[in-house]
Amino acid sequence: MTSQLLASELANLIQESKRKHNDLRQAAEKSLEELKSLRAGSEAQISDGWFIISSTHWASTYTLSELTQRPNFVNPFIIACGTKNVKFTGIAIVCLQRLIISRALPRSRLSQVLEALQQATSAGLDVQLKILQALPSLLSNYAADVKGELLVTALNVCFILQSSKNAIVNNTSAATLQQLVVSVFDKVVSEDKTGQDSQIVGEVPLQDGTALPLRAAAMDAWRVFHDICLLTEGQRPEYLRFSGLPQTFGLELIESVLTNHAAIFTSHTEQADILRARVMPFIISALRGRPNFATSVRLVRILYTLLRRHLTILPDESGDALEILTHLLDLDTALWKRSLCMEVFRGVFADHALLRRIFGMFDAQDGGKKILRNLTATFVRVSTEKPTVIGLGHQSTIPVANPYGGSAASADQAMLEASGAGIITSSVSSDGHNTGISTQWSTMRVPCIDQLDKTDPPVIPESYIYSLALACITSLSEGLAKFILPLTVSSDGRKKRSTRPDVGRDSPAPGAEERLEPGDKNSPERSSSFKRNPVPVNPLTLETHALYPEVKICAAFIEECWPAILATCSTFLYAALDSEYYHGLVRAFQKFTHVAGLLQLTTPRDAFLTTLGKAAVPPNVLTACLNAGVPRTPVTPSEPSNSIFSNARGLLSVESLVSPTVSAAEKQRQLSVDPSAGTLNTRNMLCLRALLNLGIALGPTLSASWNIVLETLQQADFVLFCSGKTAGRTPLAAKGPDHQAEQEASTLLTNFSTEIRAVETAASRLFESTVDFPNPAFVEVVGAVCSLLQKHGDAPSTPGSRPQSPSSGGGLKTPSVPHKRQLSVSTPALTGPNQEDQFALAKLGDLASINIERLLIYDPVVSGWEPLTSELIIALSSTLNTAPVRARAAETLVRILLEAAAAVVSQPEEPRGEIQQRLLEAFRDSLLPLQTPNREVSVTSHAVDVDIHKIILEGLKSLLENCGETLVRGWEITFEIIDTIFIDRDFSPDRQDPEKRSVLLTRSVKLIRPSFASLQLICSDFLPSLPNACFLNLVDTLYKFCTQDDELNVALTTVTFFWAISDFLSGKGRSMSITEDMIGEAGDEALISLAADSSHKGSGAALWMLLLLRLTSVATDQRLELRNSAIQTLMRIMSAYGDSLSPEAWSICMKSVIFRLMTSIENELQALGGMSTKDKSQEEWKETAIVVTQGVSSLFASYLTVLTAHKSFTKIWEELLDHFRVLLDLKVLDINAATYSAVRDILHICAEQDRPRVGKESLDLAWDLWSRGIPVPKDGKDDKSSDNQKCLLVWVEALLELYGLIQKDFSVERVRRMLTLLRNAMQHATPGAYASDVEYVTPLQGKILEVFRMIRTDLSGVPSAMITQVAEFVSLAFVQEDAAKAAAEKRTYVAMSKESMSILQTLIIKHSSERDIYETEAFTTALSALAKPVVLKYSFKTTTRSDQPWKEATKTSLAVLEATLPYIRTADLPRPIVQHIWETVISIANGIISADYPDAPPGTDILADQTFDINSFGKLRELIIPALGAEVILDATRKSYAEGLFRTSIIHAPAPAEASIIYGNSNEGLTTLYKSRPGRTIDPPPTKRTLMAEVCLDELFSLVEQHDEANLPSGPEISIEPPTPSAASFLPADSPSTERSHDLFVRLSQTASPYLILRCALSLRAYIADQPLRGRMPQPLSQRKELTRILRALVDLKSEPDAIPDTPNVDSETRKHLLRLYPLLVSAVQVAGTAGDDKVLKLVREALDVVGCELGV
Repeated sequence: MTSQLLASELANLIQESKRKHNDLRQAAEKSLEELKSLRAGSEAQISDGWFIISSTHWASTYTLSELTQRPNFVNPFIIACGTKNVKFTGIAIVCLQRLIISRALPRSRLSQVLEALQQATSAGLDVQLKILQALPSLLSNYAADVKGELLVTALNVCFILQSSKNAIVNNTSAATLQQLVVSVFDKVVSEDKTGQDSQIVGEVPLQDGTALPLRAAAMDAWRVFHDICLLTEGQRPEYLRFSGLPQTFGLELIESVLTNHAAIFTSHTEQADILRARVMPFIISALRGRPNFATSVRLVRILYTLLRRHLTILPDESGDALEILTHLLDLDTALWKRSLCMEVFRGVFADHALLRRIFGMFDAQDGGKKILRNLTATFVRVSTEKPTVIGLGHQSTIPVANPYGGSAASADQAMLEASGAGIITSSVSSDGHNTGISTQWSTMRVPCIDQLDKTDPPVIPESYIYSLALACITSLSEGLAKFILPLTVSSDGRKKRSTRPDVGRDSPAPGAEERLEPGDKNSPERSSSFKRNPVPVNPLTLETHALYPEVKICAAFIEECWPAILATCSTFLYAALDSEYYHGLVRAFQKFTHVAGLLQLTTPRDAFLTTLGKAAVPPNVLTACLNAGVPRTPVTPSEPSNSIFSNARGLLSVESLVSPTVSAAEKQRQLSVDPSAGTLNTRNMLCLRALLNLGIALGPTLSASWNIVLETLQQADFVLFCSGKTAGRTPLAAKGPDHQAEQEASTLLTNFSTEIRAVETAASRLFESTVDFPNPAFVEVVGAVCSLLQKHGDAPSTPGSRPQSPSSGGGLKTPSVPHKRQLSVSTPALTGPNQEDQFALAKLGDLASINIERLLIYDPVVSGWEPLTSELIIALSSTLNTAPVRARAAETLVRILLEAAAAVVSQPEEPRGEIQQRLLEAFRDSLLPLQTPNREVSVTSHAVDVDIHKIILEGLKSLLENCGETLVRGWEITFEIIDTIFIDRDFSPDRQDPEKRSVLLTRSVKLIRPSFASLQLICSDFLPSLPNACFLNLVDTLYKFCTQDDELNVALTTVTFFWAISDFLSGKGRSMSITEDMIGEAGDEALISLAADSSHKGSGAALWMLLLLRLTSVATDQRLELRNSAIQTLMRIMSAYGDSLSPEAWSICMKSVIFRLMTSIENELQALGGMSTKDKSQEEWKETAIVVTQGVSSLFASYLTVLTAHKSFTKIWEELLDHFRVLLDLKVLDINAATYSAVRDILHICAEQDRPRVGKESLDLAWDLWSRGIPVPKDGKDDKSSDNQKCLLVWVEALLELYGLIQKDFSVERVRRMLTLLRNAMQHATPGAYASDVEYVTPLQGKILEVFRMIRTDLSGVPSAMITQVAEFVSLAFVQEDAAKAAAEKRTYVAMSKESMSILQTLIIKHSSERDIYETEAFTTALSALAKPVVLKYSFKTTTRSDQPWKEATKTSLAVLEATLPYIRTADLPRPIVQHIWETVISIANGIISADYPDAPPGTDILADQTFDINSFGKLRELIIPALGAEVILDATRKSYAEGLFRTSIIHAPAPAEASIIYGNSNEGLTTLYKSRPGRTIDPPPTKRTLMAEVCLDELFSLVEQHDEANLPSGPEISIEPPTPSAASFLPADSPSTERSHDLFVRLSQTASPYLILRCALSLRAYIADQPLRGRMPQPLSQRKELTRILRALVDLKSEPDAIPDTPNVDSETRKHLLRLYPLLVSAVQVAGTAGDDKVLKLVREALDVVGCELGV
């Protein structure tokens, strides 16, 4: 491709140079001949078979490679460049460029080629661009040759073009020159890699006077870079033959070299010498002057690059440059220049390694320049120079945009600064300015240092420089943290962190996740790691570490610069910052403090903590809360020394450490305090959370500085309490309509609750972190928390107990000053809660809870247990404290004791018992002060004492609940504590007379339940843990609670504890022998003495019998609840103890206890039943009877096996049923329900036995009991006010259980009796109060249906009886006279009807081949019942959320017919029965296809119902066609089917004249339809069931259609679901009674043909009458669709020849239907032709053509 181009261009040169320039022509001809000869040679080699593949490419490559050996080949191109002719030069440059790119240029001619290129630089634009494109390839492809003078020439070509006035050429040449210069240094890199092979070509002088030998590439690089520096300085170059290089471009070249080849300047002395001798002096001198913006940007970029990469080789120069940059930050410097300097410092601070190097090289050296110290001090001056710009105030605010919104002021100021005048002016923006620092206006999209394309400075926000200062502070803290924090983790800690991810963050910025400092332990479980030393490693102690020098530099930096950094941060903390900047500032503040703390630099750490605490709880907020909480009191001169505000100007006060400017700003903030601001805002909470995070991270090293953190947290808690956690709105920096600021303030207000939760979480983690502290550090924390408690003196009026007014300073006191807090807002005279004490108590409890293992393992004094618990006991018992404080102290003590009890559970018994004894004694000792007589004098103190007493009792209960199983010692103390609620025990020993029983007095009713709860736990869970000696105490305590009258519920519950004791006793002994001797005449005395003797064999049995006697006496109590509870407990005891009773013992218990109890209940009820009026006692005794009955049934059900094992079981059974019969004779519904429930449960257990143990005689007695009748009220009438559903339900359930036992002997008579009773029960059942049987069956209905599903049907006569009864259930919902009334009475039977359908379906399908169900007309009755909902459909107004009843009936009907129709066809059934069945089938079919949708309930999906009906009709049609044409079926039945199809197929409402034909009894038929009727202009809408109408219409056509006998059976093409097998397939081929299918179809077609012709005539007649009135307007779409469908079907239909009578004088077989419609078709042709209806006209003509064929026309 290149050789062809060369040949073409040479030919052009020859052609263009014929008239002139013979030398050029001759040279071009020679070169062309050479090129042709080379090409011919290459082609010859190809023809010899050298290369087969890519021969053309190889030939071109071969030619080009040969050209390098022909030095004269380039002569015409060199000559052409010298002619200065544009055409010649353009051709030459193109060819030279191609030769350079293809490496085909002879190396010996490079010098001449470069000169030719230099000569061609004066040509046009295209040539110049081609030259610039060729030069990089030349240096790349001929790198080894282009050096020295050749390199200078190549660069000069670029320099020449760079001076072009054409912007394209100028910019392109600049880029090319930059690329060439970089490539020169690329050669140096390559030369350094192969330096041994290169020769020294010369020496260069250095600044120190020595000479340095260099190789070729290094020499070229030195010369080029040196000359570029000279040109940039405006001097004459030494080697480059060019001058006048723009200074900005020269600076860009220098930056490009420094950026791309920084390593060369480090490894090559000559290049570093240029930096020292030329570059840095020039930059420094230029910065000291007043360069313009473009030059300054490039100077600063170069300086920044040198600082980052070459600081070590330019130490002195870098120091001077940094000083100059720092000096330029002064206020009298132009804003854009200050911004450039700050951007450089932002980059320096972002590179922490660079920052450390700067500090180590300058600040850390003795006598060195204090670069960073001066810089941070400058930051202080910068941050305070314009308070109004940053919105400095007394608290942090939200920035507000300039209300005038214009940028003219900034633009004007930028122009003034760009002029270099350095004017300081404030009037430019006097009309308005943006207040504060915000990402909206305090940042620049492109930093100034990156705006190389600008010659004038851009518009710079006034607050941009302050945002850069914030960025520097943020980067500084980030870098310190990233460097120092990893060094503070011990080797174990590093291993631990490597196994699990660090889920924490050191940022206090709000977010969804938790932010944790690296020192925070975010472990899901608290570990008792106080046994090891968790204090973070101080990196300053790692003297052998490789990074130890760097750590020392960091520490020195903090010590040197922290005052200025603190002052800067403090200023910005009270400035107007948006959320992003404020979060970054707090994050930086936290990280810096964290690093200072880890390095154990206490002074900066405490100063930062103090400042952060002031930002978290501003003094003005605290003052406002104090003034609002209590009346102001004058401050005495002695008080400030005891206040936390007393040291506002102390050692660690920020004002004493920063410049006077900061102090003035602080004073300005303090003077603007708003005393009404009494709430904290979201930013305060953010600072508080940062302070807490620092406490978490630095906890073990804080020592006395814990007071700063805890007091701040206490003050914040106090403010939140006083303000009710009301969110404080973050104020705006200025007034103005700034919607963005308002929105940010609203967002912060919305996030306040989230921030509070985050602070609470951080506070919790703060105290949780103490678990890792060593004991001394933990004791310091405990002491700090205890010091937060308000100390009450003996005299209530001492000054120390009064609230103190804070001083104006508002600063937190420093930890170095000892103090005594006197800030409480509560006094003994006030009844309000002391929030500060509440806080201290809560945190004291948290500390103890977190460190509970420490407190138990170590000595109480060493671990802090003693001061902690003694402080709590004093607080809860002191009457000087308020009630909430005392309650909190008690709760805290209880919680600590519970934690301690839980912590010792896993310890061995001996140490565990000692600790448990100590804990229980603490409980008891805490109650001793409350039981002194003098405490009962005051009513107020007594009420508080009761509350404290209650808390202690609840604590005891919790202790037992959590640790009762492991309690080894202290049970006697436990009962002693429980009995503390009783004042006196005064009861008579004569227990036979209940009226003489004394009532125990209690201290308070409130104490009964808390005390009883512990007793309840003992009886229910911890009886095995009780020593034997404690059981009598237990019984005594139980009796106390049972006999008290203050709490009936407690007495009731106490009764149940007898069962617990019984259960425990039964577990201790395997069996229990009960003899007559135990229950002799000795009474309770013998049982008590026997039970007290635990060594006696029968002590357990005696105790058990004693319990029964106690419960029996309680069972006769007149209090209903207590009586019933005793009865139930008695039954439960016998049930629980039944396993240990022998059959004989059970027999004795039943006779002597159970039956005797039942007899007494029966006698009582019979006596009350004779009363004329009902009273409350009668109802209560009925309830008792129910309880007894239930208990008896439970006993029999549980121990039936044991009872049946005894010989007297039959008599016991008979006696039990006699008792039941007596109860049933009472005719009480609830008692009857309980009785039948008992029978059911007992029979259920009988059924579950492996082998029957109850004989047939006993079961017959049970049947006699059940079949006595249905449970009804006593008067025999339905009591509508009573609900007998429950009674009837259990009565049916009893039948279910009984039937399972006697079904083998269940005769047909019993079945009929059962059905009769069940039907009567259904009729007599009253609807439930809150039940409806529309969606779901009632429980009674469900059970009755379950009986029907269970009954055996293999007995003759049972299936028909069952089907008949179930059919009656199906029809119950649809035969009611008033459905609305039935629904109101909740007796619709809808759900039961639907459920009965499925049962009916199962019964019929199962017995479909049994002749009895047909002959007894049970099947006909079932079909009739199913047909009712299908026919009613929408007329049945009761709707359900599930499938409607008519749908279920349709499904059931289809399933039943599918199973029974084959049998009906083959069985020889009586004709009337068959005809009746088919009549019902057709009524179902007509019900499926029809629907009165106007009556449909709202929300009915008519289209979905239509789809269901279409599918159902398709299935039914497959079952009955052609069987419907059987001779046995009446013609009226078939006619009813065809008529139903005809009427349903009507899509549009007919005219009044036609309605009488369709729905009336008119016999005129087609004769009337042949006559025209008046047209209608009103178009009736189509029916909503259009698809069903079309299906019916298609069915009419299908019935009339001719059926080929050879292809039968067949069916119509109806769009339905896949059909069931055709009924014709059920007909056996060899059956003598089977009719031919063709005959069946003929009968069907004869019946359907009149309706089909009438249906088609209706549509044609309507078209003929209505269309002329429309004129040319088209027929409505639905009518047109109907008409075209009918016409097409008529044309395609071949009707059954015998279906339609013959037309006179016409011989036609299958087209008789068209002949009948001929007059209407003729009229339709006329109408369609007149209306221009081509489609209808075409179809009608087709029909007439068929008629014509039939007529022979």
